[in-house]
Parts: sequence; C-alpha cells; structure tokens
Amino acid sequence: MAAKSTQTEAMADELRDIIRHAGALIEATAGEADERVKKARDTLEQRLEAAKRQYADLDGLLDEKLQAADRIIHEKPYHAVGGSFLFGLLLGWFMSRK
Repeated sequence: MAAKSTQTEAMADELRDIIRHAGALIEATAGEADERVKKARDTLEQRLEAAKRQYADLDGLLDEKLQAADRIIHEKPYHAVGGSFLFGLLLGWFMSRK
C-alpha cells in the first residue's frame, strides 16, 4: 500500500496537538467558578468530542480510499499510466494556449 505523504502526517500531527491542547485547557479551567468560563468550557468539550469523532471518521475513510486506489492501480497499471499520460497531455495543451 502507498505510504501516507509527509504533509498529511504533519496535518494529522497538528490536529492531534490542537486536540491535546484543548483538553489541557479544559482541565486547567476545571476549578473556575465564573459562569462564562463554565459555559465556554462546556462548549469546548462538546466541540472537542465532535472533532475527535470527525477525525476518526475522516482517517478511516482516507485509509479506505487509499487502499481502493492502490488496489485499482495494481490490478490495472496500464490504465493508470494511460490516464496519467492523457491528463499530462491535456494539461500541457491547456497551459500552452495563450
């Protein structure tokens, strides 16, 4: 299977860091008595849980799509090469037009 790109990994690491920092912020404000802080903390907790679920769903979907693309390229390599060639040819033709 094709390896994930370094840019994708960097984005995933950054998202994990944001989630980790948001969790630390929630824990740090646990003892605050102000009503606005409590409301903001509850909202942040809800959004953090939603972000974790979406990230897990997106990560799973991305892995499935990568595996499907890898399988198709291994089953029909000439179709993939031909499609890439045609795409490059059309792109070159469009870029050369004035």
